Amino acid sequence: MVVLKLIIVLLPWRLKRFVLVQFFKYEIHPSARIGLSWIYPKKLIMSSHSNIGHFNVAVNLGLIKIEQYSSIARGNWITGFPDDSNSQHFSHQPDRKSHLIMGQHSAITKNHHIDCTNTIQIGNFVTIAGYASQFLSHSINIELNIQDSQPITIGDYCFLGTASTVLGGANLPSYSVLGANSLLNKTFTTPYHLYGGNPAKEIKELPKDLKYFTREVGFVI
Repeated sequence: MVVLKLIIVLLPWRLKRFVLVQFFKYEIHPSARIGLSWIYPKKLIMSSHSNIGHFNVAVNLGLIKIEQYSSIARGNWITGFPDDSNSQHFSHQPDRKSHLIMGQHSAITKNHHIDCTNTIQIGNFVTIAGYASQFLSHSINIELNIQDSQPITIGDYCFLGTASTVLGGANLPSYSVLGANSLLNKTFTTPYHLYGGNPAKEIKELPKDLKYFTREVGFVI
């Protein structure tokens, strides 16, 4: 199976899409595209004009869903832990889902680590910017001495700066900016704010008429 998957990675896109749709039962719109990347979740849904670039790896996920005009650029490492695993890890979380869900017109740029042991939900018109950000949905619960996980939620029209770290259980509300090198480790609820620091805190309110917050096309020129 590994050899077969490697061959599929190297196929021309039209043939690759045919194989992924017919034999893997993936749902890939004719206008969507995957580059030279190892993308093999249990289920893949790519809407119109969505894109996964070169040199990405996605392993052990139950679902990757990418809505229209959203993209994963290149060099990203996307991991999970199978929902139906018989492992003792996460046995206390029977409803846990190893999913990555991206809304419309959103972008994950380059060289990020996205740990989807639990669901990571990214809203519409979101930019995971720069390089080397980490989304870590699981860790060790030292009180109970078990592997534990919590979902991560990023609201609509958010901008996350380079080299940020987002931990399980964190929520960035819609129309928010997370500053570079920040640690987001809890739930915030107030939109139109700049958050930043280690750990992140509210820094200042942002105007509601910023062009980033009002754009109708995700691509930033």
